[in-house]
Amino acid sequence: MQLFAFGLNHHTAPLDVREQLTFPENVMEDALHDLVGHNPVKEAAIVSTCNRTEVYCSTDKPDVATRWLADFHSLHTQELDPYLYKLPREQAVKHAFRVASGLDSMVLGEPQILGQLKNAVKSAEHAGTLGMLLHKLFQRTFFVAKEVRTSTEIGASSVSMAAAAARLAERIFGDIGEQRVLFIGAGEMIELCASHFASRQPKRITVANRTTERAEALSNRFNATAITLGDLPEQLPLHDIVVTCTASPLPILGKGLMERAIKARKHRPIFIVDLAVPRDVELEVAELDDVFLYYVDDLSEIVKEGLDSRQSAVAQAETIIDSNVVDFMRWVSTRESVPTIRALRDQGERYRRHELTRASKLLLKGEDPQTVLESLSKGLTNKFLHLPSSTLNHASADERDDLVELINRLYQLHRP
Repeated sequence: MQLFAFGLNHHTAPLDVREQLTFPENVMEDALHDLVGHNPVKEAAIVSTCNRTEVYCSTDKPDVATRWLADFHSLHTQELDPYLYKLPREQAVKHAFRVASGLDSMVLGEPQILGQLKNAVKSAEHAGTLGMLLHKLFQRTFFVAKEVRTSTEIGASSVSMAAAAARLAERIFGDIGEQRVLFIGAGEMIELCASHFASRQPKRITVANRTTERAEALSNRFNATAITLGDLPEQLPLHDIVVTCTASPLPILGKGLMERAIKARKHRPIFIVDLAVPRDVELEVAELDDVFLYYVDDLSEIVKEGLDSRQSAVAQAETIIDSNVVDFMRWVSTRESVPTIRALRDQGERYRRHELTRASKLLLKGEDPQTVLESLSKGLTNKFLHLPSSTLNHASADERDDLVELINRLYQLHRP
């Protein structure tokens, strides 16, 4: 079994492809069980965010693992292959380190991905699919991410997706102090967005969620009003800015609902940021004249602001990552030799038991102890040296020199 990672992200696949390959929280455990239970995969963890879907696993058959991803989402492999990256061994290690450090994010240096990776590890642990290799990989990954963030300025001057949404709203409305803001969802991303918008003191903030408990908890923090998703048809026309990010597999805001909202607003424009993957807002909504609709990929230019000032930090981070990749692969190499070392020790133990049993029988017969000890030592010596001696004697001329050098190294011999 070897370490292997594969997936797709905002660099390799457009949003309409990424949203077909997400793993919602309620299916994650079943997916992990299916991957490990019905395929030649020993360990597995799945990272699923708005910008990436990645699988980290231990397998000798990478093609089977990648085919599983397509099959699980009812897609053909040829549809998926153009967007997939496939990373064996040290490439997988370096990728994990870069992702956790924020170097592979749409927002360079953003810290949210580290929490998302930790959640992926918790899901794998709960599902029982996280073994020694992946456990060690992710523990080192979190260590590297911490070192990068404390030793470099990678997170300095970064613009988060939440901050980008607020900046974009200001570019459209100017001062958003007179605007009414509606947040749909109550997860981490919405919480971050609410913090950025609330700092600009909009006229009104409303939080809509499937359950009122989570909506009320968020509303209490930002002096907002909590509503349910069932209230959207009535509440939507009352708001100028909508930010949505839920885990719904189907759109929440359809074209018909938005047409009615625009009509009720008497065609006053409405600004919508959809940060969800899969998307919360139907594509057809973008066709409406009085709607400014932006999806997660549309914010990429804004989040690149301040990038130049962090390029030196990127170089420092890459150096830290490369050094840790070498260390981790050295550990992997030692683990790969463990079965051989164990087999060697097991063979030595069999020799020892055999000679000890023989010696014990001789002592019970009244044989001289000194003679028995001498026989025991000779027997062990002969058994340990028989196979290397025989192999060397029967080696071909082409391999004899290499064997001699190897035996000298193994037994630390010095030729006269």
